[in-house]
Amino acid sequence: MTSKRLRRVALVGNPNSGKSSLFNELTGLNQKISNYPGVTVERKTGLVDLPSGDQMLLVDFPGTYSMYPNSSEERLVVNTFTDPSHENYPDAIIYVAGAIELEKHFLLATQLRELGIPMLFCLAMSDIGERKGIQYDLNRVSDYLGVPCLKISTMTGENIDVLRTQLLQLIQADPLSDWKQSASKSDMESEAIRIVSKHLDSDNSYRSLLIAHHHSWLIHLSAAQRIAISSSLASMEFASTKLQIDETLRRFNRFTPVIQKAEQRDRPFSQSWTNRVDSIITHRVLGPLIFFAAMFFIFQAIYSWSELPTVWIENGFAALSNGIRDVMPQVWYTDLIADGIIPGLGGILVFIPQITILFLLIGLLEEVGYMSRAVFMFDGLMQKVGLNGRSIVALVSSGACAIPAIMSTRTIANWKERLITIMVAPLISCSARIPIYTVLIGFVVADHTVLGIFDSRGLAFMCLYLLGITVALVSAWVFKQFIRSGDHSFLMIELPQYKRPILQNVMLSLKEKVWSFVWDAGKIIFVISIILWFLGSYGPGTSMDKATDRAIEVSQQLEYTPDQQEGYVAAQRMEASYAGVLGKWIEPAISPLGYDWKMGIALITSFAAREVFVGTMATIYSVGGADDNTTLRERMAQEINPKTGGPRYDLATSASLLLFYVFAMQCMSTLAVTRRETNSWKWPIIQFLFMGALAYLSSFSAYQILS
Repeated sequence: MTSKRLRRVALVGNPNSGKSSLFNELTGLNQKISNYPGVTVERKTGLVDLPSGDQMLLVDFPGTYSMYPNSSEERLVVNTFTDPSHENYPDAIIYVAGAIELEKHFLLATQLRELGIPMLFCLAMSDIGERKGIQYDLNRVSDYLGVPCLKISTMTGENIDVLRTQLLQLIQADPLSDWKQSASKSDMESEAIRIVSKHLDSDNSYRSLLIAHHHSWLIHLSAAQRIAISSSLASMEFASTKLQIDETLRRFNRFTPVIQKAEQRDRPFSQSWTNRVDSIITHRVLGPLIFFAAMFFIFQAIYSWSELPTVWIENGFAALSNGIRDVMPQVWYTDLIADGIIPGLGGILVFIPQITILFLLIGLLEEVGYMSRAVFMFDGLMQKVGLNGRSIVALVSSGACAIPAIMSTRTIANWKERLITIMVAPLISCSARIPIYTVLIGFVVADHTVLGIFDSRGLAFMCLYLLGITVALVSAWVFKQFIRSGDHSFLMIELPQYKRPILQNVMLSLKEKVWSFVWDAGKIIFVISIILWFLGSYGPGTSMDKATDRAIEVSQQLEYTPDQQEGYVAAQRMEASYAGVLGKWIEPAISPLGYDWKMGIALITSFAAREVFVGTMATIYSVGGADDNTTLRERMAQEINPKTGGPRYDLATSASLLLFYVFAMQCMSTLAVTRRETNSWKWPIIQFLFMGALAYLSSFSAYQILS
């Protein structure tokens, strides 16, 4: 197949159908995550190796219930399947249906069947169905749909090899003939099909009907085509909504008896294990307690489990800097590597353990089906503050990163609720704040055990998250008062069956997210570390030389030891450098918060991304001449406030910094995503200003009270 175009197969199904597990099983590590061109919807593609030695491209489409969409992700599917010239239009379809409650999966399957694209129907999670005493006569299903059917399980590996074998035949198959079991068309639908076919020269009647229903927003239609189709449909009083409902009911009336005959139960239906667990997990009182207990466990794990590997990484980077100095000549590029690049990158990589633990535990909760319960439980509370039950997914996802969290709001159909969720999601502490919290909590909270089992700093860690959550909900309520909308929403969500997590899915997701964090942050850190090293190593005119001479003279008068003199000289040179000039320029504005010019530099650079703060401080204190064998936290602890003679990072200053980073919008990428999702600069500007005001006022209050 190397001499031909790589064949493309679409992986389609309802949400929670087992589609993503099958994608991971078939593609393994040959995956690529990106966005569909022109839209902010995640696209997962992967190469599948076939037994013949050929390869095909598998495209995992967003979970979809129907070709009559209720979200932007479902619209993407419709846009693709109504446009044969689309780059993602498939040569074939693998349709994945869950083995539990098969009927609800048939609506989309029968709609796609009418498009004439070769299809393989896969009954996933068959092992779960069999444990519940449910089996299906797949011959009946195959006869009805007119496509091959296969029972699979990614948990046990059942028929996965058979699926690979059938894929080659599938992608080489001819388009499917007209489907005799398709829902009959009304006179109005037939006329709409004729009109669209006339304007677009469409060769598929059902595709023409879908275009008639959705022509106003389909991106592959020209303005002239939209106007022509709209005018013709208006003249015949085309009742789109009513016809969609009628078609859906006709389909259910046709395939429901087929499924009832195909379904075989070994035992009478009784309350499932999932329902019994849900009676506890989603209980009005116990449910939220269990949710917060789970979050509490996660934050304890982040702080406690990561301590040992964090120390290893810190010591490793310190040793690497010393090793570089030992083997390389004492020239400027050695200083750049040892004092700039290595400390900067080390300031990010040292937090991989915390980030890994966070993504791992959240991924496990998603995999077992718990996060859908959280959406269901908190819908009532979310509605009261102007959000939606689905907003809880974005808010929880913000604990990892606000960017995918904001993008996930596309599942919220109500514009007002979606906008409010976008505006407040960055207030939830993301993984980029973890490095800052980890460094600064040690200056605010003494390390001891609470009630014999809880880590005090882990408790403080959770309190910072709870503070962000509380302020996010209050802010949402405020936005609710000012953002007007006449639309009302309701929550429609499927609670999936609980299942044993598939570790391959969790680990692939973990690898993708951790690597994305490290790579994206690493690129920024690399550039900023070089800039900071230059700003800290050079100054205007002869200021650095003069600072050196003065420092040597003072240190000789005070009879400093050689090590003390070296550190004092380096500190004075830093103050006279371009970095010192920049920091002192903004110092008047930040001194009421307890910050000095060094912190000012870090505040400026971390507007690119919050996690840059730690890398910046690591670079500054390395260039500042601290002992090479000390870690960043030790260097910061040794810093003296010249005005008070006490530690620079005392309780007041550290608490002020913590609050600043809880609330400040210091992520240009998040602002860019807000701009793209709202299609306006108005909302990211408001977002930046209101979060900045929260950060400044809370930090100012904390410092003035505690000092």
